[in-house]
Parts: sequence; structure tokens; C-alpha cells
Amino acid sequence: MSFVRKETLHILRDPRTMLIVLLMPVIQVLLFGFAMSTEVTDVRVAVVAPHRTEGVRQAVRRIAANPCFTLRGYVDGTQIDAVLRSGAADYDRRMNALELGEAAGEAVQLVFDASNTNTASAGAGYLQSVLTADVRSGPLPETRLLYNPQMKSSYNFVPGIMGMIFMLICAMMTSVSIVREKETGTMEVLLVSPVRPLRIVAAKMVPYFLLSCFNLATILLLARCVLEVPLSGNLAGIACLSLLYLLLALAFGLLISTFADKQATALLISGMLLLMPVVMLSGLAFPIENMPRILRVVSCAVPTRWYIEAVRKLMIEGLPFAAVMKEVAILAAMTAVLTAAAIRKFNDKLE
Repeated sequence: MSFVRKETLHILRDPRTMLIVLLMPVIQVLLFGFAMSTEVTDVRVAVVAPHRTEGVRQAVRRIAANPCFTLRGYVDGTQIDAVLRSGAADYDRRMNALELGEAAGEAVQLVFDASNTNTASAGAGYLQSVLTADVRSGPLPETRLLYNPQMKSSYNFVPGIMGMIFMLICAMMTSVSIVREKETGTMEVLLVSPVRPLRIVAAKMVPYFLLSCFNLATILLLARCVLEVPLSGNLAGIACLSLLYLLLALAFGLLISTFADKQATALLISGMLLLMPVVMLSGLAFPIENMPRILRVVSCAVPTRWYIEAVRKLMIEGLPFAAVMKEVAILAAMTAVLTAAAIRKFNDKLE
């Protein structure tokens, strides 16, 4: 407890560390929840309608009433390409065109500027759903979205940002903290004390573990109260899963500290081994199902992937804790392997 108190005071007296550990999770959650939204909410539409029949006008009214679209009025059919390429005040390069025939649902052509693929694909789907909303010519499939009917991107990003923040804070900060003792020459002083070496290392991990628990509570509050992400599952199950993941990240940081002798080296190893795989191969930003087979296999070795999958099942889908036992078993096995490797490598360094 004396070493825990000493490390806690060391962290509290370092304002830079406190800013990184406490403010970075808040900034990242808000950034991914709002600024990096993948939702398309401002699709600019111009209508080409040589014959403005009642059906055409009804379709245009439905488009204008939809909050996802900004109706820019009618344009001549010969001006579609010019409108899409124009940079004039009334139209910009994101302008899209809708060509309606004699009646709504007939001879409909959607012309989109696909330089922005997200806007083009989402806008085309939105327009098709709006135009076919009142069509009675035949049976239409009924679409029902489960768990995220509003298609909010925050539902997808919040579990991912939780996995990334916990891994970076626990692993990176723990490894840097231990390496700093080596770099300044105080590790040898600590090791000759009456306390066993592994207890010293464990005591250095405890403050970061407690800070990560505080970050977990902060992220869950922001997700529920600010981003309105539903905590549909068992909150105790989410906490237990997160605690296991925190232990895994601490073991990873200890393992990194056995390879590095300088803080810059520890940060470089953490950035290369953690940041890129966590962002690219965990399902945080890109669906794993869309990756090539070799990358899907490699992603199985990324702990964050299993944590994100489990948190989404518990938090978004509202499944019971028994539904994530596979992910829990994988994370527990990874924790045991990393802990054993870190302890053995650390003992070798002591010898």
C-alpha cells in the first residue's frame, strides 16, 4: 500500500498525465459520437420533372418534408451535369438530381455525385424509400431495423472507443511508468527494497487500474446521457467484462515494459503494436466481415475485437451475459498468456 500511495501521488503531481488519462476519454467519446458521425443528414436534391403532374408534386413534397434532404427546387434536364459540377451559390458539388417521369414511381432516375460514396449510397437508399412509400402497385418488403432503428453511428462507435481507450491508457501508461523508473535509475533502488519485485510492479499498476475504472464510469455516463446510447444489457455484466479487459491491457503494458529501456521506445512500441491494430482490425472503424480473409484471421489475435463484440451484444442488443461467454473465455485466455509471458520476461530482466 505504501508503493500504491507513492505511485498515486506521483500521478496526481503530474498534470500532463492527468490531462491525458482523464480528458482524452471524454474528448474521444464526444469526437466519435458527434464530429465523426457517418450519418447522412443533408442530401441536397434538385428535381428534373418535364411534366409536373400531381404524382410528381406529391413525391417532391415527401422529399421536402424529409429531414434528411434539402430540396433545391427544379432544374432543366439538360443541366444535370452542370448542376453536379457547378460551384455556384445555389448549388454545390454535392448536389444530386432526381428525374421524375409522368407520375411518381414511373421512369424515375437517380443521378448522384459519387465522389462521396457515403452520401451517394445513403442518399440513394433514402430517396428510394421515400419515393416508394406510397406505391400500391405491388407488395413491398417491410424493413425493420433491430437495436438501432435510427442508424445512429454513436451506437457503433461507443463500444469501439471504450476498447481503444482502455487499451491505450492501461497498456501505454503502465509501460511508460515502469520504463521511466528504469530510465531514471530508480528501479534498482526499488528492487533492493524488502518488497518483492512483482509487488512493486503490481503496485504501479493499481492507480492506472483505478483511473481506468473511473474512465469506464465516465464513458458509460456520456454514452447514456449525452449520446443517448441505450444500456440495454446487464450493467454488472458490462462492468465485469471491462474489468477483465483492463487486466489484459495491464498485462500487455507490463510485457511492453520488459522490452523497452526508454520512454520513447515504449511509446513507439505501444503505438505500433496497439494503436493501428486496434483502430484497423478490431471492428471499431471498419466491419471485420468486409476485410480480406487473411486480415480476418489476423484480427482474431487483437483482444479489442473480442471486447468490442461482447460490449455491443451487452450494451446495444441487450443480450444476457451468457451470450458473451465465448468472448469472455478468449479474453481470459489472452490475459493468462500475456500475464505469464510478462512475468517470465520480467524475471529474466531482473536476473
